[in-house]
This record gives sequence, structure tokens and C-alpha cells, in this order.
Amino acid sequence: MERGTPDGEPAAHSGVSGRVPLAVVVIDGTGLVSHWSTGARRLFGYVKEEAVGRPAGDLLPVSGALPQDDAPYGDYDALGPDLGSSLDGRISYPAAGRARLTPAPRGHGRIDVLWWAYPLVGPGPERLLVLAADAARLTAAGEAEGAPAGHMERIAPGFALHTDFPGADELAHRLPDILPSMSVGESARIVAQVLELGYPVLEFSQHDRVPVTPDWGVPRRAERQARRRRAEAAAAAGLAPAPDTHDADAEAEDLEYAAVREHLEFLNEVSGRIGSSLDLARTVQEVSKAVVPRFTDVAGTYLREQVVAGEGFPDGVPDETTMWHRVAVEHTDEPGRWDDVVPVGESMPFPAHTPFFQCMTSGDPVLVPRITEEMGNAIASQFEKRDIRPLINHRSMLVVPLKARNVVLGFMILLRHRERPVFNDMDRVTGAELAARAGLVLDNARMYTYQESVADTLQDSMLPHIEPRMSGCDIATRYLPGTMLGRVGGDWFDSVKLPGARTALVVGDVMGHGLNSAAMMGQLRTAVQTMAALDLPPAQLLRNLDDLAQRLGEHYLATCLYAVYDPIAGELHLANAGHIPPVLVRAVDGRSELIDLPTGAPIGVGGVPFESVRVRVAPGDRLLMCTDGLVEVRGEDIGVGLATLVESAAHPAASMDDACDTIIRALNTRGGRKDDVALLMARLNGVASTDVGHWRLAPDPSEVSRARDLVRARLRDWGLDDLVDITVLLAGELVTNAVRHTRGGRIGLRLVRSGRLLCEVEDDDATLPTLLSAGPDDEFGRGLRIVTHLAKEWGTSRTSGGKTVWFELPLPRPRR
Repeated sequence: MERGTPDGEPAAHSGVSGRVPLAVVVIDGTGLVSHWSTGARRLFGYVKEEAVGRPAGDLLPVSGALPQDDAPYGDYDALGPDLGSSLDGRISYPAAGRARLTPAPRGHGRIDVLWWAYPLVGPGPERLLVLAADAARLTAAGEAEGAPAGHMERIAPGFALHTDFPGADELAHRLPDILPSMSVGESARIVAQVLELGYPVLEFSQHDRVPVTPDWGVPRRAERQARRRRAEAAAAAGLAPAPDTHDADAEAEDLEYAAVREHLEFLNEVSGRIGSSLDLARTVQEVSKAVVPRFTDVAGTYLREQVVAGEGFPDGVPDETTMWHRVAVEHTDEPGRWDDVVPVGESMPFPAHTPFFQCMTSGDPVLVPRITEEMGNAIASQFEKRDIRPLINHRSMLVVPLKARNVVLGFMILLRHRERPVFNDMDRVTGAELAARAGLVLDNARMYTYQESVADTLQDSMLPHIEPRMSGCDIATRYLPGTMLGRVGGDWFDSVKLPGARTALVVGDVMGHGLNSAAMMGQLRTAVQTMAALDLPPAQLLRNLDDLAQRLGEHYLATCLYAVYDPIAGELHLANAGHIPPVLVRAVDGRSELIDLPTGAPIGVGGVPFESVRVRVAPGDRLLMCTDGLVEVRGEDIGVGLATLVESAAHPAASMDDACDTIIRALNTRGGRKDDVALLMARLNGVASTDVGHWRLAPDPSEVSRARDLVRARLRDWGLDDLVDITVLLAGELVTNAVRHTRGGRIGLRLVRSGRLLCEVEDDDATLPTLLSAGPDDEFGRGLRIVTHLAKEWGTSRTSGGKTVWFELPLPRPRR
């Protein structure tokens, strides 16, 4: 702009350019800085993080324009020209001034600052808009143009309505450029107030005024260098340099180069805000919030379904059948406007005629300056009955791909309101760079999510899914992965059904962490299940397990606690291999204690005997078995953790799950736990004698009929008439086989009612029966086939004196 004469005509001389680098600061109603622009950082020396949230009077020379105790915006007499106040004590006109102040501690000397302050009203938190410029910089520019010495020292900030100057429409169009990034509604409210109060101007006298328009640039380096080279060449040739109307020191700073710098600063700021977490959903939210509203007004993020599902790295180029999952929608519109039309969580493909398909197949950004009616109709056709056209038509759109390793993982749809400038080529480059950085962050989060899913799957596959109710006992378990050492470890628990309504309870811990320990744990757990099914005594089982561990590798060590609960005898049979002792909570008085067991050596040491003990238990007693990760804390004696475990186990609880949670809370609140935790709790309910029927039979074929009569009578006594026919049939088959194969000893028949009906037949022949394929003319081989088809479960096991064959039937539901 040119300076004007008193009558409004342009002056004859060129004057000083009205394009001034401005600092923009927004102050809220409490006097705290809520926005601090890049220009403010350069002028005052404080970075954004240091300025936002601080009292504005500590940073700016505008203390008189800030709220005071008795006058919301203070005394205006010292603010300089163009001041005014309303009757209620608030500024109703803009304030301006000039001050010298000391910048931030890392600055040098004092700076001469011109400032303009606009009072703001309305629903938003903004209450004061402050613009500031470096007066020394303007003085130097004026002197370079030949102004008299000291003339520029008389410049002062002021205001003038835009109608006082030509080009008012252009100024009004450029005014939003200096405002902080905010929603269209908020910026429109502020722009309207600034237009009404007047433009900032520089007054060089009472008659010469220059309107201030924002300029964020610096001189274009290429042009400066070219001019310098021409001047040097002319001097070398002894020629007078050609007149240069674009002197670098007086030339207005180049907007294009400034825009590049602003975009780079934006990318740098965004890069620092994203990637703070390896959680995929949180990373997407960080990317969306980083671009709205500063770069765009609407940001919708789509990811391939394989990425969202954690199925690994997607292969191949997307096509029209590829499903894209909408994972985030961030916008500055009124709440809920986008939620019903494009809800988060929806999956959909995109046809080839859309710009989205072009972006995801080419891997390049797609720029649409304005979405036409025709394109809006084509896009809206994908949304069936939901009309998306009012949300997208006539808006500027930029679609950027989210890539990693040259594979498109997703894309972002960026939309700007009609009032904002359309996306240009520089925005496309910025969006592509932003998407590239976001793609790498998303790929890291995807890889972490995938690896976490693999670890969870591996751990879940190795840990058993234990039935909560076994014969004569209820079981509850907990597994907690190590907080610092990964989600895969060597801790495990298990329960195995044994003959005679007994249950084997196991807790073990492979030393070390990671996949190697988890793999070793899987092998040991399988071996324990196999040997437990053979009904080996606890000490013998640990002995065999120790031999196996040594064959697997000399570097593997593990601890293991193995217990067999007999609910009919009311007894625990336990053996320990270097594990922490279990806790037994007595139902009679609630007293809890550690069971005194021979500690033994860890599995894998070799050459150390294992001993077992028997402990009498009563119905209602609780057995607690866990790994040392629950009680052991670095730098603390393990006895402290064991004492806490014993104390917390004695607390009454409404259920087994509540009891486990109580123990976890009591011991997990102590800091320093880094190991996995496996916890198994069993309530030993027992089996009453009235629920057991036990008979001895002679090895005579006539005893088969007697066995059927005994079974029939007992079932009717228990009210299980619905099970009489099938149980009598199957029991007769087992007794017949026992009579046929016995060596002459007694045959045992037992019925047990405990959650299900168990029938066992015992004889002195150690040969286990096998399932045969019987032909039409075969006399034998059909008995076990009948048992296989009619029983819910059946099995065989060797005993010290022979074998046991058993089957189970579910109990019928009680009749109303």
C-alpha cells in the first residue's frame, strides 16, 4: 500500500510498505495467553510452550489493556492513541501503544515493540486479540529508503476504518491470515469485530498513515543471490551497477518463501505431537487432532481392515473389493453433525471413479480444489440412504495416503470449509509429508499391536481354560503378564481330571522370560498332563519331569508344585520342586497358613529326590497356589510377600473370583513387580459319604446281574430315575469285561454323585482295554463301543493293583 495524503489521495513518494511481520497473541478472559503465534516467538523470544497459559502482562507491553480488579480492562490513559472505553469499564474500542522491553532470557538487548489490542466479545473464551511488530525493523526500512534521520522514530500505532483506504476488500480477505487456527465460526466472529473497530495503521505524522497488512515472509533467497551476483559482476567489469528497484534490505519479505517455512514449522510441530503411544487407536487420534483445525477443518481416517484387525502387514495393491475401516473423524463443525452420516467403526469399499480409489491405488495425494455437484453425487452414492452432499459439496478436498514400505495402509480425507482458502500445491506437498510421517508412526503402532496380539494368542494357547467346577472342588485362576518384561512368560497353572473323582492341581514357573521360556513351559505343561493322566504319584511325576527337562536342555530350570485332591477321602497329596509353598485356608475358623512341604530342587537340576506329604482337609477349605512373581519384589525379602499372601488369603469373599481379586490387589499395590504371575485357588468342597456307593463283587458272571441291581437301587435312592436305564447298561458292560479279564481277585464297583454321575469298575488286570472294530459275526468288541456312544466321557488308568475303567454321565436338571 502507499501512504495517503490528508485528503485521501496517494502521496507522490513511495513511502514504506504496509506489509509488516506481525506477532499474533490471543488472551482469554482471565488474562492468560491462549494462543502464541510463530511471529510472537520470533519477536518476544518465548516459545509457545512457555507462553501459553501465562499471564499476558508478564510477556507483553499491554498491561493496561488487561483485566484489573476494579476495571476489567484497566486504565486507558497510558495506552497511547485511539483509545476509548465503555460505561461498564470494558474496552469498547481498540487500544494501541509502543514500548521498549527486555525479551526472553535467551534474547539480547531491548526491543522496541508496536502493538495493537482488540477487545473481543462473544461466546468463545477469546477476550483480547493483540498484534505486535518490531519498530526497529520498520525504522531501518524507512531509513534505507532515504527518510530523514529520526523521522521513523516518530511512527506510532493507530487504527483506521478500512473505508479510509483503497483496496478494502483485499484487506478484508487477507485479515483471517493473521488469526490463529480456529473454527470458521470463531474466526468469523473475530474478523467481524476487527473490521468494525478498524485496521491497524502506522502513523508517521498526523497526516501520513499506512495500513498494516500481515506478512510472514523473508526475502526470496534466490532473487537476493541473483542480484548480488549481478552487482559483483558489474563491479568487476568497472561498470556502474544497474538501478535495482528491489533492494534486498528494503524489499517486502517474500510470501512464498514464508509459506514454505510456515509449512515446515507446522510439520515439525505435528511430528512432535504424534507417536507418543504405540496404541493404534490413540495414534490415529493424535494424527487427526494435529491437523484440525490448523491445516484442515475435517479429517477422516480410513485403514485397511487387516491393519485394524491386527492380521499383519497387508499385501498387494488395494482394489474395489478392499474394505476400509473408518477409524476416526475429527472436525470443527457443530457436535454430532458428522456422527450419523459417517460414524466411526464403519467398513466400506470405494469404487474406481472416486478420488479415494485413485489415492489408495497410486499412493499419491489427490487434490480437489472444489468438490463439484457431480463429484459430490458420485461420492454420496457410496453412503446409500445417508445424504453426505451437504457436508462435502463445494469444499476443498485433499486425500493423502498413509503408506509404509510402499504399501498403502490407509488414507486421510481432508476437507476445508468454503470460507477458507482452497488446498494448493504447497498444501498437497505438506499433506504428503505429513501422511508419510504419520504412516511410519501408524506402521510402528500396527507392528506393536500385531506382535502384542501374537504374544497374547501364544500365551492364551499355552494356558489352559480350566473348568470352574471339578469333582468335589471349585477352581478360580488369574494370570498377569510381566509389566516390564513382555506379555509372554513361563508361568502356568493347570488342573487334570483323575480317576476316583480326584483332581490334580498344578502351578509351575520356567525361569526366564520371553518366547524360549514360553516354549519350555508348553512342553513341561504337556508332559505334566500326560503323566498326570497315568495317575502317577506326585513325587514320581516330578521325578519324571526332571528327567525330561534334562533331556530337553541343560539350561532349562523350572519350579513346580503338584497336588492331588481326593474329595472322597478328604485329603491332599502334594510334592514340591523348588516352588514357593501353597497356602491353606481353613473353613472352620478362617485361619490361613503355609503348608509345610519339603522344598526340593527345581526341575532340571537332576540327581535330587522329591518327597510328598499328605494333608487332611475339610469341606470348604481353600487351597492357594501361585508363582513367585506375586510375592517377590526386588530389594525386599520374599518373606514379607509370603506374609502378605497368607494374610490376604484369609479375608472372606463373596466368591472365588472376588477372593482372587482381593489377593491380587493386596500384593500388586507394592511397587516393583516385574515378573509374570500365575494364581490358582481351589475350594475343596469334598464329596459326602451319602453321595458315594461302593461295593465289592466276586469274579463270577452271576455278579453282573447283582451289579445292575445295586446300581438301579442306588440311583432311585438319589432320585436319578432318568439315568437308571443307561447307567445300568453301561455298568453291566464294564463289570462283564472285568469278570472276563480278572485274574481271580475281587472286583470293585463305585458310584459317585458330584456335579455329574461317575461310575468306576476296578479289577486286578493291568492290561488296559482298547476300542475294537467289531464285525457282524464278532462275539466281542462291542462293550466299549456302546460306552463310547452313550457316555459323556470315559477312560482307563492303571492302579497299583491293576486298572480302573470309568465313565461319566451328566446329571439331569431338577424338575419343577
